[in-house]
Amino acid sequence: MQVPLEIAFHNVEHSDWAEDEIRARVADLEAIYGRLVSCRVRVDQRATNSNETIPPVVRIEMSIPGRKDLVVAHEPDHLQRKYQRPDLHNAINEAFRIAERRLTELKDQRQGRTKEPHHDAENQSVGQVAEMTPERDFGFLMTKEGGLLYFHRNSILAGDFDKLKRGDEVSYVEAMGDTGPTASKVWLKGTNGR
Repeated sequence: MQVPLEIAFHNVEHSDWAEDEIRARVADLEAIYGRLVSCRVRVDQRATNSNETIPPVVRIEMSIPGRKDLVVAHEPDHLQRKYQRPDLHNAINEAFRIAERRLTELKDQRQGRTKEPHHDAENQSVGQVAEMTPERDFGFLMTKEGGLLYFHRNSILAGDFDKLKRGDEVSYVEAMGDTGPTASKVWLKGTNGR
């Protein structure tokens, strides 16, 4: 990497084993995609409860030439659904597992070996673009129930974010983000046979 790795702990005690694990996993990311410019990892305990069962959030920001930063963050509720008693170790593993998958997909895409994006067919919904703010890399979808759902440029699996316009029909998968429900995966209807 051109910029040294940055690791920060917020509202959680610094841990040598966690830092060592993060450094090893970032080395794995570099092995997958050798053109990483920088990587920032933040471990943040955003919420607590009396029995300390809410795991911290591990946020990974990777700078890659020729595109916006690739960001991975796992919300505590996902880990709580997946593990009986999630902890920092689980949070680190899940965040880096997703980062590795996204870097592999990006590498394959850039090498012309793009395959059809994986879609969660059982969880997908149909909506339409309600609002676009391309200069800030996000927009809102109108759900069939009439609600608005935030989505980010990085959520687009098929289609061109910069060409999306109000009224375009899209399929999406809803997930829980930092501030509530978001469209975590979005693809324009009619792309890749959809």
